[in-house]
Amino acid sequence: MELNRSNQRNAVMAGFLGWMLDAFDFFIVTLVINDLAKAFGETRTRIAFASSMTLMMRPFGAIIFGVMADRFGRKLPLMLNVIMYASVSVACAFAPNYTVFLVLRMIFGIAMGGEWGLGASLALESVSPRYRGLISGLLQEGYAAGALLASLVYRFVYPDFGWRPLFLIGGLPALLAIFIRAKVKESPAWHEHKTTDWASYGRAITSNWKRFAFLVLMMTMMNFISHGTQDMYPTFLEQHRGFLPIERANTTMIAYLGAIIGGLAFGWYSDHTSRKRAMVTGLICCFLFTPLWIAAPTALWLTVGAFMMQFFVQGAWGQVPAHINELSPNAIRGFFPGFAYQLGVAASSLFPYVQAVVGERFSYAWSMGILAATVFAAGAIVITLGPEAKGVSFRKH
Repeated sequence: MELNRSNQRNAVMAGFLGWMLDAFDFFIVTLVINDLAKAFGETRTRIAFASSMTLMMRPFGAIIFGVMADRFGRKLPLMLNVIMYASVSVACAFAPNYTVFLVLRMIFGIAMGGEWGLGASLALESVSPRYRGLISGLLQEGYAAGALLASLVYRFVYPDFGWRPLFLIGGLPALLAIFIRAKVKESPAWHEHKTTDWASYGRAITSNWKRFAFLVLMMTMMNFISHGTQDMYPTFLEQHRGFLPIERANTTMIAYLGAIIGGLAFGWYSDHTSRKRAMVTGLICCFLFTPLWIAAPTALWLTVGAFMMQFFVQGAWGQVPAHINELSPNAIRGFFPGFAYQLGVAASSLFPYVQAVVGERFSYAWSMGILAATVFAAGAIVITLGPEAKGVSFRKH
């Protein structure tokens, strides 16, 4: 069963929008850390800890929704996931204290952990292998588009209405479930490989443990890189460089515009070279641009550095959906890549908190610059030593 172009487009759109709107809510928190600290009478490091707990809960979502995806298909779990994270976002707007907010962010982490694996497997199983790198870049940059959207909403809503309405807007993604229900077809690859025998399902997981361990290590490095350059950057701009809210929003928007362009450009590049080469090239460039990103002498050059950093960070990230789905067994693609991804997230979940603690003790520039440069180098080494399966077929024939 082949999908026509309309169905392929709808599958990619569902994956992209699901990840974009999920990321929108996550990045709202990074933009209002100071407001949340004041509202709940907590320190900035405690609010950063809530973001870390969101990341730490994501593997639980990958297990729950990943197993559902292999058993019942990609479509239904994706609908339920979107409704779940949109509902939690609305609830955050009414959080009366830090404890309630922390619990809600942990629940949001479960939803966020399930979305990526569902959307990536649905979209990449629905398109031609020839364009998998480019589509992978598009899907992954749903995350950057969500950050850009969060910055836009913050720029125009926050000055007049404060932080709570930002989370109310995060409830709008529930409408995406209607689109998925009406327009998205189930993955043909899932129909061919769908799980009916739990014993063989378990064997497929355990027999590929070495591949799984590598993916977890690689995704740990990649999440160190993304969260290490993104989550505390608005706080750095405010605390270390004295940026006003509008200036922070503008710089963040420019940075994530660079991220979207970088993800697409390097995704296309990986289709014409290799996944590993594209990822390592991006990380080498990240290392070279670290001084401009964190220590530029003027606001203009700092903004240029932010643009270039996210161009190459997301350039390296653009291949991730294609790379880890190609390295995953067909019968467990709903679970395997998503769970590896989210275990990497959990392993790196305290990185923003560590950056905040070190930044408060010394400076955010020192904290972010040294830690980021270290993980750029480590990530490039891990990727270089790992396997690749570019262009592998997801179908039986």
